[in-house]
Amino acid sequence: MEIITGVERRRCWRDEEKLRILAELDEPGVKFSEVARRHDVSRGLLWQWRDAQRRGKLLAEAPGFVPVRVVPELSAPESQGRSGPTASIPTSDPEDEPAGRIEIVLPDGTAVRVTQAISAAALRRVLAALRG
Repeated sequence: MEIITGVERRRCWRDEEKLRILAELDEPGVKFSEVARRHDVSRGLLWQWRDAQRRGKLLAEAPGFVPVRVVPELSAPESQGRSGPTASIPTSDPEDEPAGRIEIVLPDGTAVRVTQAISAAALRRVLAALRG
């Protein structure tokens, strides 16, 4: 029995704690209710965390800065010992490009081109899907 004598406040869970608890759900034979009881969390909250994780809103890495390199022109990516076709990245005249365009080229050569009109949430979902 728990007796609350003062003002009860909500717990503030760090993303690392949420992800650690969610990782327990992936173990074979583990029941949702057991994990919730062990961590004194409601099952509904676990479902919310799992949904946020699936939608890419709950990530293992904290947002931060990434190195950026500005290049005047992109060349076709080199095949890195993989078999199969390699796609070349078409280049165009910078004057023909829309203002506010962002181009992200991943290490495997995959390029994502978006305009400034894209929402951060939509871009986050696209990048999460590309990462696997």
